[in-house]
Amino acid sequence: MRTKAIDRQIFRLAIPNILGNLSVPLLSSVDTALVGHLPSPVYIGAVALGGMIFNFIYWGFGFLRMGTTGLTAQAFGEKNTHETHILLQRAVLIAFLTGFALILLQGPIAYVSFWLIHGSPQIEQLAKEYFFIRIFAAPATLGLYAIHGWFLGMQNARFPLIVTIAVNVLNIIFDFLFVLVFKMNSDGVALGTVLAQYLGLLLTLVLLSKYYRTYLKPLPVKTLLALKPMRRFIAVNTDIFIRTLSLIFAFSFFTAQSAGLGEIPLAANSILIQFWMFFSYAIDGFAFAAESLVGKFIGSGEQKHLVLSVRRIFLFGILSGVMFSVVYLLLRNLLPVLFTNDAAVLQTIARLIPWTILAPLVASVCYIWDGIFIGATATRGLRNAMVVSTFVIYLPAHYLFLSLWQIQGMWAALLLFMLARGLGLTVLSKKYLGLSPRLLLPWTRLNNKSVL
Repeated sequence: MRTKAIDRQIFRLAIPNILGNLSVPLLSSVDTALVGHLPSPVYIGAVALGGMIFNFIYWGFGFLRMGTTGLTAQAFGEKNTHETHILLQRAVLIAFLTGFALILLQGPIAYVSFWLIHGSPQIEQLAKEYFFIRIFAAPATLGLYAIHGWFLGMQNARFPLIVTIAVNVLNIIFDFLFVLVFKMNSDGVALGTVLAQYLGLLLTLVLLSKYYRTYLKPLPVKTLLALKPMRRFIAVNTDIFIRTLSLIFAFSFFTAQSAGLGEIPLAANSILIQFWMFFSYAIDGFAFAAESLVGKFIGSGEQKHLVLSVRRIFLFGILSGVMFSVVYLLLRNLLPVLFTNDAAVLQTIARLIPWTILAPLVASVCYIWDGIFIGATATRGLRNAMVVSTFVIYLPAHYLFLSLWQIQGMWAALLLFMLARGLGLTVLSKKYLGLSPRLLLPWTRLNNKSVL
C-alpha cells in the first residue's frame, strides 16, 4: 500500500473525528460565553467547577470508548464478525449499568466532590445545582461513549460525527433557550446537556438499527460476560481508566487550585483552558485515526502498513499543532473577548496567553502516542507514562513553580506535564510496541522488519 493510500485512510477517519471533536469544546465555549456575560463571574466559576466533577466522572469512564475502539479495530482487522458483535453489546451493557449506578450514588459523589473543591460559597451552591441536574444524563453519556468507540473500531468515523454534531447543536439550542429565554443560569446549561444527551442516544440507536441491524441481535449474558474475553476487556479498560483518571486529576487539580486564587484567576484560567480543549480535540482527530488504523493493521497482520500509518499520523498531528500555535499567536487579543467582557479577567488572560500559544507545539506528540498505544491495546505503557507524568513530575512542579512565579508557574507546570507525557511514551514505545522512535523520522527507510 502506497503512502497516498495510507493518507486517504487517515483523512477518511481523521477529518470526521476532527469536526466532531471540535464541536465538543465549541459547546463548552458557548456555555462559558453565555454565563460569562451574566452579571457576575461566579457563574463561570460554577460551570467550571461543576464541569470539573463531570470530567472526573465521564472522562474517567472514557475507557468505554477508547478500550472498545482498540479491541473492536483488532477484531475488525481479523474479520472476526462474531467478536465485534460481542464487543458492542458488552460495552453498551457495562455503560448503561455504570450510568444508572452513578445516578443512584449521586449523593455520596456530590458530598466527596464538594468536600475536595474549595470555591466561594456562592460558586459552590450554583455548582451543586448544576451537578444534581446534569448527573441524570449519565446513562446516555456513557452509552454514547461505548457505541462511538465501536463505530471507530469498525472504521466508521462518519456516524460519530453525525451524532456528536447533532448532540452539541441541540445542546447549544437548549442553552440559549434556557439561559436567554427562560432566564436560567448555570442550571439551564446543565438541563440542556441532559436533554441533548438522550436525544443523541436515540439518534445513535436509529443509526445502529438501520445500518448494523445484525449486531443488535441479543446475545446471551453468559456470552457477554465469558471469563477469558472479559479478563482482557477488564485489563485493557482498567489501564485506560487509571490513565484517564490521572489525566483528569491533573486538569481538575489545576482548576481547583485556580479556584483557590479567587474569582478573577479562576475565570481567566477557565477561559484559557477552553483554548487548550480546542487544539487537543482537533489533534485527537488524528489520534482517533491512529486507534482505528493501528488496531486494524495489528489485527490483519499488515506490519509495514502499520508503521507507515504511524509515521504519517505523527506528521499530520504535529503540523496541526504548529497551525494552532500560529492561530493563537495571531488572534491572541481577539479570542478572549468572545468569552467575557470583564476587564480584570481580560487583563489576566493577556498575561497568561503565551503558555497557550506554546501548548499545541508541545502537546501534539503525546496526543498522537495516546492513539497509537490505545489502538495497539498496549495500555500498560500508556498507564505507566501518565501516572509518572502526573504524580512524579506535574504535582511537584506545580508547587515549586507556583511558589516561584505565582499563577504563571501553574501554566509552566501544566506545559511540563504535556512534555513529560510525550517523552515518556516515546521512550516506552520500544518496550511496549517494539517500535523504534527512529522509524518515525521521514528519512528512515521502512522494510518488512519494521514492526510494532
